[in-house]
Amino acid sequence: MMIYSLPFIAAFIGWFTNWVAIKMLFHPREPLNILGYKLQGIFPKRQQQFAEKLGSLVAKELISFDDISAKLHDPKIVQRAMPFIEEKIDGFIKVKLQEEMPLLSMFIKDDTLNSIKKGMVTEIESLFPTLIEKMTDGMKQDLNVEKMVVDKVSNFSSDKLEEILNAIMSKEFRFVEIIGAVLGFMVGCIQILIANFA
Repeated sequence: MMIYSLPFIAAFIGWFTNWVAIKMLFHPREPLNILGYKLQGIFPKRQQQFAEKLGSLVAKELISFDDISAKLHDPKIVQRAMPFIEEKIDGFIKVKLQEEMPLLSMFIKDDTLNSIKKGMVTEIESLFPTLIEKMTDGMKQDLNVEKMVVDKVSNFSSDKLEEILNAIMSKEFRFVEIIGAVLGFMVGCIQILIANFA
């Protein structure tokens, strides 16, 4: 009977070794000195390099400043903002101006106020592209996507990093464990065949 239990023993060993290998991606968190050899989980050990690679990938392939700038320069952005700006100008002319300068508002007719509002809206609308250009020029100096990602990821705790990667790859990790068991079982079956025909 012992020989026929080989596939199950091998399946368990295959599953267990793959489970240990997955755990060793994250554990031990801190380096352990075992017989002069430093043992540490791959991700804790390589977290800084992982952060730098991810930062570079995000900055070059996923989110570049040029993409952000192009979106901000889209005329639709200005068009979406204009109703809000018109509302604020209208409120300023009809409420604030009358509160601050009641005498002036007595002599200015509604047609004149509407003309002032229209002129202000047109002027602001024409200034928007220049304003966005100035803003993006300043942001380019301050907004470093790669550095932001590197700083965030390298400052993650090991627990947080494990939690994130498990959330993304839990199915893949489970698949690796199952494959280990299946391969182990197959190896055990081959051993039985070899033993029977030897």
